[in-house]
Order: sequence, then structure tokens, then C-alpha cells
Amino acid sequence: MTTVGHLRNELLPTFKKNTRISFSTESLSRALKLTDAADTELLTQAIAGLEKDNLIHKTKEDRYQWGAAPARLVGVFHGNEKGFGFVAIEDQDNDAFIAPPNTNFALDGDTVEINIIRPARPGDSRGPEGKVLAVTERKTTSLVGEFRPLSDADAAKTGFIGTVTSHEKKMKKYPVFVKDTGMLPEIGDMLLVQITDYPDSEHPEQMRGIISESLGNKNAPGVDVLSLVYQNKIKMDFPEEVMEQANMIPDHVTPEDRIGRRDITDQPVVTIDGDDSKDFDDAVVLWKLPNGNFHLGVHIADVSYYVTEDSPLDAETFERGTSTYLTDRVIPMLPFRLSNGICSLNPDVDRLAMSCDMEIDTKGNVVNHEIYQSVIRSHGRLTYNNVNKILDGDEALREQYADLVPMLEDMGELHKIMYKMRHERGAIDFEENEAQIIVDDLGFPIDIVIRERGTSERMIESFMLAANETVAEHYNRQHLPYIYRVHETPDEDRIKDFMEFIANFGITVPMPKGGHITPKMLQQVVTDVEGKPEEAMVNIKLLRSLKQARYSEDPLGHFGLAAKYYTHFTSPIRRYPDLIAHRLIRSYATDGHGDAVKEKWSEKLPGIAVQASTQERRSIDAERAVDDLKKAQFMLDKVGEEFDAVVSGVTSFGMFVALPNTVEGLVHISRMKDDYYSFVENQMALVGDRTKKTYRIGQTLRVKLDNVDVDQRQIDFSLIPSDDTPTSDLGQYVQRPTRDKAPSQGRRPRK
Repeated sequence: MTTVGHLRNELLPTFKKNTRISFSTESLSRALKLTDAADTELLTQAIAGLEKDNLIHKTKEDRYQWGAAPARLVGVFHGNEKGFGFVAIEDQDNDAFIAPPNTNFALDGDTVEINIIRPARPGDSRGPEGKVLAVTERKTTSLVGEFRPLSDADAAKTGFIGTVTSHEKKMKKYPVFVKDTGMLPEIGDMLLVQITDYPDSEHPEQMRGIISESLGNKNAPGVDVLSLVYQNKIKMDFPEEVMEQANMIPDHVTPEDRIGRRDITDQPVVTIDGDDSKDFDDAVVLWKLPNGNFHLGVHIADVSYYVTEDSPLDAETFERGTSTYLTDRVIPMLPFRLSNGICSLNPDVDRLAMSCDMEIDTKGNVVNHEIYQSVIRSHGRLTYNNVNKILDGDEALREQYADLVPMLEDMGELHKIMYKMRHERGAIDFEENEAQIIVDDLGFPIDIVIRERGTSERMIESFMLAANETVAEHYNRQHLPYIYRVHETPDEDRIKDFMEFIANFGITVPMPKGGHITPKMLQQVVTDVEGKPEEAMVNIKLLRSLKQARYSEDPLGHFGLAAKYYTHFTSPIRRYPDLIAHRLIRSYATDGHGDAVKEKWSEKLPGIAVQASTQERRSIDAERAVDDLKKAQFMLDKVGEEFDAVVSGVTSFGMFVALPNTVEGLVHISRMKDDYYSFVENQMALVGDRTKKTYRIGQTLRVKLDNVDVDQRQIDFSLIPSDDTPTSDLGQYVQRPTRDKAPSQGRRPRK
């Protein structure tokens, strides 16, 4: 008599002897010579029992195989143009490598489900190897690309009028086939398409989509930037209902607006911004108190008063999250009527503000504070350049701003005190060059200049940091839900790797009891290497060891600033989290601190924090892409010229070099023909096997510009040979790279 137990005992040897083979229910039934329906039902029960006991598992093809089901992990797929990729798994130290046959047609940025087919081996620098089981969420739902028509014969045969191909390297291999929907694009037009079908086994290297919009020919002025804006999903135009709401807002402060606010229009409040600033969301005032302390008032435009909760304008600003600052334009979070009008602290007009008054002692500590809603009037629109000149003793400007000079000098004094205080507590201060790309009327770059920060820029930064910390601590101590800007403690493994790296330069950091890293310990490293040849190398390695700042409803602190509490309160014209910080202040002042109010914000803030963090990254990606594009255009007519450069990054496939104007490009390892160079990962160095020539971050050298690919925003250099290139014996530490897996080109990873 056939029983479930009998069939189970029959099945086990079959599976054990054929561990790599999967079986269908039908094949197992034939193997066991089962003929009637009752026995087939018993077989189904036996298989289910083996699966429940994790002795076998069901594959995605509805077959059964020996062993427990492989663990399914979810992560983000990072593709390479060569076909392979990596999947970053949360709480996993190493990304999983995905070979080309195992990507399951995942595209860069997709959320995927994988299993591990080869675990990481002890002592092997490579991580685990995985296989994509399924794509659970597509990142690319639309695409911007260049149109190419099909021939009449191919169009008639396929039903498509042409293809749209992205200029993005990782998507370039997947043309999107589009049909005639009434829009008649021409060759070279940049089109926005919505993806309807993704690569699959039948069409492994193509997609299908619908044309949404034509941005213009790729060579038309401004279309290059516009394409990147659309590619990064940055919204350009405001919906009609949003503009209607904005247009209904008065362009002046009304008597009704003043109710419940403190009038401080008599205080000599000033704004200090860049020469080309058009909107002003922060103003400051300072005087010395009889006890020797400083009164610092930081007054921020009250955008939340006009962007009312759950209105069309609020929904739009939430979706945008931030303003995006490009080389030739600003894509604002708010309509210009607000950002440059009633929400801007323009001189000599009354404006609504959120104010944070602080009493700061001579050691830089905030000993008293008050946060309130106010009406202010800016008594001067000052610029960083002019304030720097005033503080440096420019006689003409000191005479022009005679009434404000004493206050500005006191501000400079307080800034020095506050900077010293932050330094002593361990704030990590990286000083990086910031480039300004100058473009002509058509958007073509004509120069790149380095912006230098003077006392005034640092001074305003000090005052804004103080206000952000004070506001964050105030509401945390009241146990009220709030939104925070957080920068978490770096991962222990990353810091351990960093410590081993700096030990090569004779830098040791004594670890405290318990082994917890502190900002002050890392700040000491930055101080120790200042002005030394290894400064750039150590700073870049440190930056890559730190986590990325984000928004959170939890007060996790800001490691880089060595601040226990921190928020973004000071830029509500261009950042949604700052607007929310103001809305919370008003809510608690108006609605109280009851359970219902707390519950409301406890539910809302997590989603707001995630959205703000996501949109911030999207905006930064767009800004960097446009900068890279304009830098490539700027270098286009300089092919063949030689330049002084500094090594800014080292990888297994070459090294990135930066020119004094911040233009960055790649010296691919294939262009280093005087030797065979190997990558020493823990030293961030390339070492010649024969010559022992060594290239590291921070090293100066001479390069020749070989090629500029504007579409790819890629710049290629080659080395000018030099007898002064340092040598080393680092070859003993070489781990041979797997060169067939190294990308041929790429940007230096950014933290």
C-alpha cells in the first residue's frame, strides 16, 4: 500500500544522489511509477513535507531540488556597462558580485532579490557572488535619450519608427524602441520616453517605450542641461493650481500677518550673501551684553506661514524637496514669486521670520536662548566680498558702512570664538576647493574659477550652525517630535581600515576604553596631516570612511560636527526639511504639546525625512552631472595640451587626476605603458612591477589631454613621463586585480 511515508523514503535518495538537478512533480511521479490520482495526491503531500522540513526547496520554475531554499536577500543593483554588477545588501560588509549571466536583466539602480551562490572566502578580498532571482522595483521608469529613426523597411517590419538611446554609459546598451504616437521627432532630437517593456530573454538588449516629450535637438543651446534635468527627474514647471495659490499670496506683510509676532524691525538686522544671490532666507544681528557675552540673533524667513499644510503648494514643495543649483540656472523649490518676493528678506521691507536669539559666552557656549515668531526688517543687503574687505580694513567700504562696521567686527570676533569651540570639541573641518563655472549667453563654459571662502562666509556658517544646534536641542529636551539632520558614527570596520591605512604614514590614534571612535580623534588626524604630502590622500580616505548625512525623526547626532543635536532650520526657501522645522515650531506654539499633536507629527516625520533625503541625493546627482558636462565642454578645445595635475583617486583600472581648476579625468591603466602597474588597495597606490614607480593620491604630475567625450561627460589623460616619479617597495603587498572585471572607464566614487 502506497503511503506518504513510503513515498517520502523513496524520494530522499533520489534528491540526495542528484543534488544539482531539479525535478518536476510529473517526472517524480513517472520515476516512482505512480498511475492513479490518489497516489499523485500522496506524492504532493510527501513533497510538501520534505519542503516544510527544509530538505528540498522549490525553484522559481516550479521544480524541486535538494537542500533548503537559498536565502533571499534584497538590495540595490549597481550595473556596469560590461554587463556585470554588484548588489549592495543592507547590514552586509561586502557587496555581492553578479556575473553577466546572473543579472536576470536587472538595470542599474533596480531593487532586486538575490541569493548567494558563492559565499565570501576567508582571506579573499572579493566578496560573495550572487544571482538575481527577481527585479522587485525598477528605478528607471523613464529615460532621456537621442532619437535615431529606423529605415522605412525596418519601420514597416517592426511597427516602430525609431530608437531612443541614453547617453548614460550604463543605459547606452539598451535602446528604447518607440512607435508613432503623433509626435514626429527628427534625428538627433533628445526625447523623454516612458518605459513600457524592459529587457527580457526574447529582447535581452532593448526596451520599448512611449515618447512623452521632445526637449529639442541635442546641439541646441540649453538642451544638454535640460536633458540631465529630466534624466534625474528634477521637476521644472509648477502645476497650474500651485501657481494660482502662489499668486494669491500678498506681496507685503499685512496687519493680520503680524498678529502674535514680536516686532523687532528696529534691530539693525542685515543679510550677508553672495554677490549673485537673489533670495535671502537668513539675516543676523549681534551686540555685546553688559556681562561681556554676545547677543546673536539669527532670523530666518518664515516660509511655512505662506506654504500652508496640505495645500497644493505644500504638496509640490514636499515632492521637490530642495532647490537645484545648476551652472546656468536655478530650479527652485518655490515659485519665484515667493522665493524672490514675500519669502525673501529683502532690504528695507518688513518680512515674517522665525527667530532664534542666543546669548553666547566668551568660550562660544550658548548659555541662554529664545525661539519665537517675529516681524523683521533688513537694514542692509551685504555681500561676502564687501564684508571680507571691511574686516580686512578697506577704508572706502568702512566709510560707506560706518554704522555697521562695529557690529561686523564683533561678529568676526564671535566667529573666531565659536570656531575654536567647535574645533576643541572635535568638529572635522575639511577645506575643499569650490569651482564656479562661468558660461556665456548660450550656456557654453568660458572659464572656471575657484571660489575662496573668507571670514564672512565662515562667520555666517558659524552663526547658522549655532542656530541649528540650539533649535534641535530645544525641542529634543522638550521631548517633542522634530526633524533632525543626522550624520551617524562611522562603521567600525571602515574606521579600522582607515586606522590601518594611516599607520603607513606613522600616524597612530590611541583608541579610548570601549573602542568607540570620536570625532575629535579623527579631527586630530586631519590636523596632523595638514600641509603634508599625504594630506589629500588621508582626507579622501577619511571622507570615504564616513557615513552620508541624511534627515531623520530620531536625534542621532552629527558626527562630523561633533554635535549631539542638529537640524536644518536656516534655509526654508531652498530646503523642505527647514520649512518643516518652522512648521513644527508654529504647531507647538499654537496647538500645544498634547498627545494628539505629538502623535500627528510622530506619524508624519519619518516619511518626510525619507523623502527629503531622497530628493537631496537626486538634486546633488543632477548638479554634479551638469558640472561634469560643462567641465567636459570647457576642455573640448584643449585636446593635446599639457597640464599640471594632482592624483585624486587610485583604482585597479587607473587613476583619476584633478587640474588646479577642479577639472577631473582618468589616466586609464592601459595608457601607462612604461610598466605593468598593480593596484595596492590598502595603500591606495599603483606600483610598477619593474620600475617600482608609485602613484598615490595627492601626488603631483604632468598630464596630456587625450580625449573628451561630452556625451559621456568623460575626460581622458595620459602621463607625461618624469624621472622624478617616486618609487617604493609596495609590490610585496600587491593583490593582483581581476582585470577582466575592472571597468574600463568610470568616475571616481564620491562620498
